[in-house]
Amino acid sequence: MTTETLSPPGGGAPPAPETLRLKPTSGFSRVLSPRELWRYRDLAFQIAARDVTVRYRQTALGAAWAILQPVGFMVVFSLFFGRVAGVSSDGLPYALFSLAALVPWTYFANTLLLGSESLVANSALVAKIYFPRIFMPAGILAAGFVDLSVSLTILFAIVLIYGLVPTAAVLVLPVLVLIMVAAGLGVTAALSALNVRYRDVRYVIPFAIQMWLFATPVAYPSSLIDEPWRTLSAINPMVGVVEGFRWATLGTADAPLGLIGVSAASALILLVAGLAYFDRVERSFADYI
Repeated sequence: MTTETLSPPGGGAPPAPETLRLKPTSGFSRVLSPRELWRYRDLAFQIAARDVTVRYRQTALGAAWAILQPVGFMVVFSLFFGRVAGVSSDGLPYALFSLAALVPWTYFANTLLLGSESLVANSALVAKIYFPRIFMPAGILAAGFVDLSVSLTILFAIVLIYGLVPTAAVLVLPVLVLIMVAAGLGVTAALSALNVRYRDVRYVIPFAIQMWLFATPVAYPSSLIDEPWRTLSAINPMVGVVEGFRWATLGTADAPLGLIGVSAASALILLVAGLAYFDRVERSFADYI
């Protein structure tokens, strides 16, 4: 469109009309634009803080659920897989073996379950105003750090009770968390966008999480899988994360660097693909939601 300007005081020829060209955004111009994300940074913090408070609002146990979920599964897994089925734990106490895997897995599973509903649950906000909608699923991941911190604290306490001392490998934990967050954000972004248009996605997610659990060495060690299938299994990003958590917190002898590397590459692909799909369909959210 064109805009005309008034003549300057004192006469003289007015400047040439300024032409403004309006064009749609493309690529990651909205989802990953640093300027756009920084502009709405206050809203991002408010969304994450709200998700923290809403998660356990009107619950009798509150944040204790962050402890009860992994510890409860640890008891069940220890009873049925450790004692009844006699599943190998690579020489470690099965309770510790399973808990070290359940801590990251619980965070990841809750992220998928809650993040996939984040856009639909906030439909009134999404339909009325513009903001980077990626803040909705990302806020779920950020809020989950509270639960993850609590469960990690309990894990280290139980490790010390068993008489184990974490080694320097514990310094790798931030890298493993970063891999898990990258995979979680990519998958959650895609699922939340799909759920806007196809509401039956909410029925698929719980089943998919259960299948993903058994495809991840949470109840069993990856050493039971022969090569090259063991390395190929790390295409599932949680394989490297789970085995890495065991190595970092329990001090297992062999560092699963190969599994971590493959899982990191897979998580990066999931992140890029998920954000690309989210950016592609973001403009139609208001039409379907």
